[in-house]
Amino acid sequence: MSQQNRLNKDKSSGFIDRDKTIHFNFNGEQFEGYQGDTLASALLANDQKLVARSFKYHRPRGIFTAGSEEPNALMHLRTGAYQEPNVRATVAELFEGLEARSQNHRGSLKHDLMAINDFLSPFLTAGFYYKTFMWPKAFWEKLYEPIIRQSAGLGELSGQEDPDKYDKGFLHCDILIIGAGPSGLAAALAAAQAGSRVILADEDFVMGGRLNNETYQVNEMHGAAWAKATLAELASMDNVRLMKRTTVLGAYDHGIYSALERKTDHLSASDIAYNGNKPRQVLWRIYSKRAILSAGSTERPIAFPNNDRPGVMLAGAVRTYANRYDVAVGQNVSIFTNNDDGWRTASDLVAKGVTVQAVIDSRDIHPVAEIAGASIEMGAHVIDTKGRHALQSIQLSNGKTYDTDCLAVSGGWNPNVQLSCHHRGRPQWNEDILSFVPSGDGSGGLPPEMHIAGAANGHLDLSSALSSGYELAKSLSKELGNASKVGGCPKAESESIANSAFWFVKTDTKSRSWLDFQNDVTTKDVRLAQQEGFTAVEHVKRYTTLGMATDQGKTSNIPAMAVMADNEGKTIPEVGTTIFRPPYTPVSIAAYAGRSRGKEFRPTRLTPSHRWAKEQGAEFVEVGAWMRAQWFSKDGETHWRESVDREVTQTRNSVGICDVSTLGKIDIQGRDAGEFLNRVYCNTFSTLKVGMVRYGLMLREDGFAMDDGTTARLGEHHYLMTTTTANAVGVSRHLEFCRQCLWPDLDVHVISATEQYAQYSVAGPNARKLLQKIVDPEFDISNEAFPFMACGDITVCGGTAARLFRISFSGELAYEIAVPTRYGYSMMKTLMQAGEEFDAVIYGTEALSVMRIEKGHAAGNELTGQTTAHNLGMGRMVSKKKDSIGNIMSERPNLIKEDANRLVGFVPVDKSEKLSAGAHFIQKGKSAITENDEGWMSSVAFSPSLGHSIGIGFIKSGHQRMGEIVTASNLLQGKEIDVEIVSAHFIDPDGERLRV
Repeated sequence: MSQQNRLNKDKSSGFIDRDKTIHFNFNGEQFEGYQGDTLASALLANDQKLVARSFKYHRPRGIFTAGSEEPNALMHLRTGAYQEPNVRATVAELFEGLEARSQNHRGSLKHDLMAINDFLSPFLTAGFYYKTFMWPKAFWEKLYEPIIRQSAGLGELSGQEDPDKYDKGFLHCDILIIGAGPSGLAAALAAAQAGSRVILADEDFVMGGRLNNETYQVNEMHGAAWAKATLAELASMDNVRLMKRTTVLGAYDHGIYSALERKTDHLSASDIAYNGNKPRQVLWRIYSKRAILSAGSTERPIAFPNNDRPGVMLAGAVRTYANRYDVAVGQNVSIFTNNDDGWRTASDLVAKGVTVQAVIDSRDIHPVAEIAGASIEMGAHVIDTKGRHALQSIQLSNGKTYDTDCLAVSGGWNPNVQLSCHHRGRPQWNEDILSFVPSGDGSGGLPPEMHIAGAANGHLDLSSALSSGYELAKSLSKELGNASKVGGCPKAESESIANSAFWFVKTDTKSRSWLDFQNDVTTKDVRLAQQEGFTAVEHVKRYTTLGMATDQGKTSNIPAMAVMADNEGKTIPEVGTTIFRPPYTPVSIAAYAGRSRGKEFRPTRLTPSHRWAKEQGAEFVEVGAWMRAQWFSKDGETHWRESVDREVTQTRNSVGICDVSTLGKIDIQGRDAGEFLNRVYCNTFSTLKVGMVRYGLMLREDGFAMDDGTTARLGEHHYLMTTTTANAVGVSRHLEFCRQCLWPDLDVHVISATEQYAQYSVAGPNARKLLQKIVDPEFDISNEAFPFMACGDITVCGGTAARLFRISFSGELAYEIAVPTRYGYSMMKTLMQAGEEFDAVIYGTEALSVMRIEKGHAAGNELTGQTTAHNLGMGRMVSKKKDSIGNIMSERPNLIKEDANRLVGFVPVDKSEKLSAGAHFIQKGKSAITENDEGWMSSVAFSPSLGHSIGIGFIKSGHQRMGEIVTASNLLQGKEIDVEIVSAHFIDPDGERLRV
């Protein structure tokens, strides 16, 4: 029979539309539901009790909750490229043609081959993996790891590219209200009426929270009707943004919140196409002046033997399915509770015509109300259940047994404190509700300007929840200067919230009582962890995997802490609690990526001469985010080395041109610019003359080299810094941090100018002659007028503004000429045309690297963050006449010891041998083991100038060991080469070519 568990077949609850039948598929079988159902409610309506398997023991699992806290009912939704794993059936909206599959089983759901794990459970207790997989050592690679990899994970990805679109956005408001339950709606109403700009976000697809799931009265209206009217009023206001299907994920600095809005998750493929192919999900960054956390509370279970069977559910969820979805989750329902709220479930079910077999209350008090047709068992508790794939009966501590197909369990309610912990706020114990509430003393680390209302702050009765939200929003609006007249606070009766501290059933049987249903953590696991010395709640969590499932402990944490407290003879607040990190609920990686996928995942930056280089047949290489020409092949060249050797040779013999626009260019201006540079560089820059350039070394705070480059002084208070390509962004951020946070009193301004200029290196003996053809004649760039390390503003080609720097990375007479980026393509063509008479060559990054190694210049391979100025042979650059970042720490004894690694050059004794970067240096005759390691080769190249392989690297006391022969050992290649230690300056060691 289709939907045999539907209630009120002649009358709808108002949340499902019986005129809109929806067809869906679960595990290959066709079912029907209605518009407004979730997948969970539709499955229950069709009497599908078994929906999943647990992770560790593969025990049968049924739907446990009705919200995002669901630990059991994880599904694969959709098929093919659209397949999505680990979707909670309780929050997945039903749509026409939905295909869902259970997961985490081998074979069918009912006959899972991996269920053998349940019979092996005595050997698979908490922490078994720490003990088992350590021995025998040889088993790991061939036995343990393959089995673990096959068993790990819950759902499966399709392996295909996700065809959906995702986006990101920014929102601003005066007050962000998180949760549209009673307190959230009351707060939104008060804030909006006061004139505040309000964002009301709720994860459900129908706002109203528990008002939609209960039979409460608000302002003498049914609670759901009042919620609907209030939402209609809010929707009519221009200063309110209602965001249903939106989960606020995290709280960050400065009142910033992340939120995920599900735009089309509830639509079929045809509906998505009809709606214009909208993004599936949008990740919002919300900037708020104030925030009200009104996220409500989550019901907690009671642990008792075999409490994980399909059909055992939270009592609040049972009445949610009855009141909101018109679904009876069982035909003979029993209630197990320790509080008055559990009795409300019994009353609502009887009113709906559902048979309630028994109400079992752990308290020795008179029942709150008589339940028609139900047995009342006070002071009793459930000690066992029967039925593997679906609950069949329960056994009580008083010896009675009841046949029942659904057991509704209520152990009280926990405020949803997660978002209040995202700044390391630690919740505080509230004895009145026997749970933790957000810290309210100002020292607990609440996110900035976050305030808590309603059940999230322990106001579990409806009247208090409404008034707390309303008064808080009214007060915050007044703080913000929004004091328009507001209406009165909504009125409701205060229901009883009396409860008792009954967390789990103590039993001497061997039956297991579950705490974390997804990860199969039992009360015995928690006790075992404590027995083995893991007494801190954080350690127990990690040792047992408690609370590490997709629900992040929303239903398991408090009962587990109760077990810990009982085991140690302490109270729950003495045991303590874990805190929470973003996100509040699981988020797909695609949502975080947004549009950053494919080419947009890592945007490619092109140099100004890229088009010209492409026309010349360049081979390109990724350098960070840039595409740079690596070399330029010519007809007849069959190997890249031929191209590179040609480029190096022609540059050294005549002139070569290279696009160096990717170097970081940072404009620094202000009266204190020189002092600022003194503090960020280890050497002095305030004494640099206008029109000159100086090489600089930048240290980190720990004294290690961060970056190097040149800085030109273009004016009295105007400098231009260049950085390595790799560190351009990092250095820019570092300078901005120094300016804003370390020395805000300095008059200095910093801006990245990397993209503003196309810059070209013109190097070689004929470099000046080439430039003199394009530099306007009024600018004298002769050796006398424009010496080595000079700089200045010039014009080229009849008045085009440019800058010229006489600096060299190749070791030749060289210049770098910069023009506005828009002229980059034309400038490259102009340079090459001007250089035709000199047989000018365009060279790429590979030739540039060869020449810098020939000259002994340090680059990325040497500036790894693990080398110091002393290692690089630049110790004298660290001025002691001034203070600078890293100055003091660079003097630590171990960083400046005499036998420290020093940067030197290496040549193979047998010149036909090829050196390899990464090889480690070992003294001749010693074994290649860690104890004998003396350093490493950082960069190597074949030098066409010398005709053999060369390298630079670091070796102990290298500067004192010139001429010594050591072994370069590369264990990965199984290769050992004898090399001679030489100067790192292979070409023109005295620098004569630079100054001609």
